[in-house]
Amino acid sequence: MKRILWAVSYGLIGGLILPFLFKWIEYATGEKVYTFLLNVDYIPIVGDIAFPEWVEVFFHLIVSIAVALGFYLLFQLRPSWKKRALPICAVGSVIIGIALFPTTALSDRTPELTDGLAFLYWVLGHAIFGAVLGIFFKFEK
Repeated sequence: MKRILWAVSYGLIGGLILPFLFKWIEYATGEKVYTFLLNVDYIPIVGDIAFPEWVEVFFHLIVSIAVALGFYLLFQLRPSWKKRALPICAVGSVIIGIALFPTTALSDRTPELTDGLAFLYWVLGHAIFGAVLGIFFKFEK
Protein backbone atom coordinates (compact mmCIF):
# COMPACT_ATOMS: atom_id res chain seq x y z
CA MET A 1 0.00 0.00 0.00
CA LYS A 2 2.87 2.35 0.82
CA ARG A 3 4.29 1.98 -2.70
CA ILE A 4 0.90 2.76 -4.23
CA LEU A 5 0.76 5.97 -2.20
CA TRP A 6 4.23 6.86 -3.47
CA ALA A 7 3.04 6.28 -7.04
CA VAL A 8 0.06 8.56 -6.37
CA SER A 9 2.44 11.24 -5.08
CA TYR A 10 4.59 10.87 -8.22
CA GLY A 11 1.48 11.46 -10.31
CA LEU A 12 0.60 14.52 -8.25
CA ILE A 13 4.06 16.03 -8.54
CA GLY A 14 4.41 15.36 -12.26
CA GLY A 15 0.80 16.37 -12.74
CA LEU A 16 1.41 19.73 -11.06
CA ILE A 17 4.54 20.45 -13.10
CA LEU A 18 2.63 20.11 -16.37
CA PRO A 19 -0.05 22.78 -15.77
CA PHE A 20 2.52 25.26 -14.44
CA LEU A 21 4.74 24.62 -17.47
CA PHE A 22 1.84 24.87 -19.92
CA LYS A 23 0.43 27.98 -18.25
CA TRP A 24 3.82 29.65 -18.59
CA ILE A 25 4.15 28.55 -22.24
CA GLU A 26 0.65 29.83 -23.01
CA TYR A 27 1.41 33.15 -21.31
CA ALA A 28 4.78 33.52 -23.06
CA THR A 29 3.79 32.36 -26.55
CA GLY A 30 0.01 32.57 -26.83
CA GLU A 31 -0.15 28.87 -27.75
CA LYS A 32 -3.24 27.49 -25.99
CA VAL A 33 -1.58 24.39 -24.48
CA TYR A 34 -2.71 25.18 -20.92
CA THR A 35 -6.26 25.75 -22.11
CA PHE A 36 -6.07 22.46 -23.99
CA LEU A 37 -4.69 20.59 -20.95
CA LEU A 38 -7.69 21.61 -18.86
CA ASN A 39 -10.27 21.36 -21.64
CA VAL A 40 -13.24 19.04 -21.12
CA ASP A 41 -15.51 20.61 -23.76
CA TYR A 42 -15.70 17.40 -25.77
CA ILE A 43 -16.86 15.16 -22.90
CA PRO A 44 -20.65 14.68 -23.01
CA ILE A 45 -22.59 16.36 -20.17
CA VAL A 46 -19.37 17.37 -18.34
CA GLY A 47 -18.39 19.59 -21.27
CA ASP A 48 -21.53 21.66 -20.81
CA ILE A 49 -20.52 22.75 -17.29
CA ALA A 50 -18.31 25.80 -16.73
CA PHE A 51 -15.93 24.55 -14.04
CA PRO A 52 -13.60 26.84 -12.12
CA GLU A 53 -9.94 26.52 -13.09
CA TRP A 54 -9.00 24.69 -9.88
CA VAL A 55 -11.56 21.96 -10.64
CA GLU A 56 -10.17 21.56 -14.16
CA VAL A 57 -6.66 21.23 -12.68
CA PHE A 58 -8.07 18.64 -10.26
CA PHE A 59 -9.45 16.65 -13.22
CA HIS A 60 -6.00 16.78 -14.82
CA LEU A 61 -4.42 15.54 -11.58
CA ILE A 62 -6.77 12.56 -11.50
CA VAL A 63 -5.56 11.62 -14.98
CA SER A 64 -1.92 12.16 -13.94
CA ILE A 65 -2.38 9.88 -10.93
CA ALA A 66 -4.01 7.24 -13.14
CA VAL A 67 -1.05 7.38 -15.54
CA ALA A 68 1.41 7.07 -12.64
CA LEU A 69 -0.52 4.10 -11.26
CA GLY A 70 -0.44 2.53 -14.72
CA PHE A 71 3.35 2.80 -14.79
CA TYR A 72 3.49 1.49 -11.23
CA LEU A 73 1.51 -1.57 -12.32
CA LEU A 74 3.76 -2.03 -15.35
CA PHE A 75 6.86 -2.01 -13.14
CA GLN A 76 5.22 -4.47 -10.74
CA LEU A 77 4.53 -6.82 -13.64
CA ARG A 78 7.96 -6.27 -15.20
CA PRO A 79 10.38 -5.39 -12.37
CA SER A 80 13.43 -5.59 -14.63
CA TRP A 81 12.03 -2.67 -16.65
CA LYS A 82 12.31 -0.36 -13.66
CA LYS A 83 15.98 0.30 -14.42
CA ARG A 84 14.77 1.84 -17.72
CA ALA A 85 11.89 3.72 -16.07
CA LEU A 86 12.90 7.14 -17.36
CA PRO A 87 12.72 6.36 -21.10
CA ILE A 88 9.74 4.04 -20.62
CA CYS A 89 7.71 6.68 -18.77
CA ALA A 90 8.83 9.50 -21.08
CA VAL A 91 7.99 7.60 -24.26
CA GLY A 92 4.75 6.28 -22.78
CA SER A 93 3.67 9.78 -21.77
CA VAL A 94 4.56 11.15 -25.21
CA ILE A 95 2.41 8.43 -26.79
CA ILE A 96 -0.47 9.41 -24.50
CA GLY A 97 0.04 13.08 -25.39
CA ILE A 98 0.08 12.32 -29.12
CA ALA A 99 -3.06 10.19 -28.76
CA LEU A 100 -4.86 13.03 -26.98
CA PHE A 101 -3.80 15.83 -29.32
CA PRO A 102 -6.50 15.14 -31.94
CA THR A 103 -9.16 16.00 -29.34
CA THR A 104 -8.12 19.62 -29.88
CA ALA A 105 -10.27 19.50 -33.00
CA LEU A 106 -13.34 19.02 -30.80
CA SER A 107 -13.16 22.50 -29.24
CA ASP A 108 -12.90 26.04 -30.57
CA ARG A 109 -10.96 27.17 -27.44
CA THR A 110 -7.93 24.95 -28.05
CA PRO A 111 -5.16 24.99 -30.68
CA GLU A 112 -5.94 23.97 -34.21
CA LEU A 113 -5.14 20.35 -35.02
CA THR A 114 -2.61 21.63 -37.56
CA ASP A 115 -0.80 23.94 -35.09
CA GLY A 116 2.68 22.44 -35.19
CA LEU A 117 4.12 24.67 -32.47
CA ALA A 118 1.31 23.80 -30.03
CA PHE A 119 1.85 20.13 -30.87
CA LEU A 120 5.59 20.48 -30.19
CA TYR A 121 4.98 22.14 -26.80
CA TRP A 122 2.33 19.53 -25.99
CA VAL A 123 4.65 16.62 -26.76
CA LEU A 124 7.64 18.16 -24.95
CA GLY A 125 5.50 18.86 -21.89
CA HIS A 126 4.33 15.26 -21.80
CA ALA A 127 7.91 14.05 -22.22
CA ILE A 128 8.88 16.15 -19.18
CA PHE A 129 5.94 14.75 -17.22
CA GLY A 130 7.00 11.22 -18.13
CA ALA A 131 10.64 11.91 -17.33
CA VAL A 132 9.65 13.14 -13.86
CA LEU A 133 7.68 9.95 -13.27
CA GLY A 134 10.53 7.87 -14.65
CA ILE A 135 13.07 9.48 -12.33
CA PHE A 136 10.85 8.82 -9.33
CA PHE A 137 10.22 5.20 -10.29
CA LYS A 138 13.83 4.51 -11.21
CA PHE A 139 15.19 5.65 -7.85
CA GLU A 140 12.32 4.31 -5.75
CA LYS A 141 13.45 1.77 -3.17
